[in-house]
Amino acid sequence: MLLTLAVAVVVIGPKDMPRALRTAGRWIGKMRRVSGHFRAGLENMIREAEMEEMERKWREQNAAIMAAHPPVAEPAALTGPAPDAALAGPASTPTPAPISTPAPAHGGDAPPPHAPA
Repeated sequence: MLLTLAVAVVVIGPKDMPRALRTAGRWIGKMRRVSGHFRAGLENMIREAEMEEMERKWREQNAAIMAAHPPVAEPAALTGPAPDAALAGPASTPTPAPISTPAPAHGGDAPPPHAPA
């Protein structure tokens, strides 16, 4: 690397070296960004392929489990509601207790002193 730097100083010259290094830095930055995008795209494609494979395996396993254990139908579901439920009528709701209010602090049935008469 030191040899490359010495050759670059001789060929480019010390006056133009900062500009050449900036240009090289920009190119290297662009190459890194492009390679990062490329790598991210490949990883995304691999991840999607793995997800598709996992979903396929889950579907196969689910189908095998469902075939081995078929659903059992309940008799009430086949014939409708039970006859006793139809005769019972609507469910009653309990009536709430009345709310009691405290007696007035001033005593008696007269309006409080601050109320208009």
